[in-house]
Amino acid sequence: MRILCVDYGDARTGLAISDELEIIASPLKTYKMKSMRCAIDYVADIAIRENAQLIVVGLPLNMDGTQGPRAEKTKAFGRVLQKVSGLDVVYQDERLTSVEAEEILTQGGVGFAERKKLVDSMAARLILQSYLDSKNLRSI
Repeated sequence: MRILCVDYGDARTGLAISDELEIIASPLKTYKMKSMRCAIDYVADIAIRENAQLIVVGLPLNMDGTQGPRAEKTKAFGRVLQKVSGLDVVYQDERLTSVEAEEILTQGGVGFAERKKLVDSMAARLILQSYLDSKNLRSI
């Protein structure tokens, strides 16, 4: 099945999608935020368009693993997204994925302005790849 991943943020929301075999995550276009509700509708539409059957939402945990205000806001987003999309929503730890995404893009020679546009979808790809890898390891 195809799995959609969301890296929800206040300014931008990054998206990524898996292949049918749930092995490879690929970034999709980043959504520039207007409001939480607009983002939910946009993500639900993408889920339909991409034939996603599950949505993974990156959960921004504190470095000690606890949930703070940002994680609570993200979970509120996920709850409404689940209702609107009709798809199950699961959460995946996203600690340091934005930092890793920045490093990958910088090492790839991507300039600052372009990096700013791509970092959220790259972070979503990293979150989804982590989810896929852990899921595939559990099935071995």
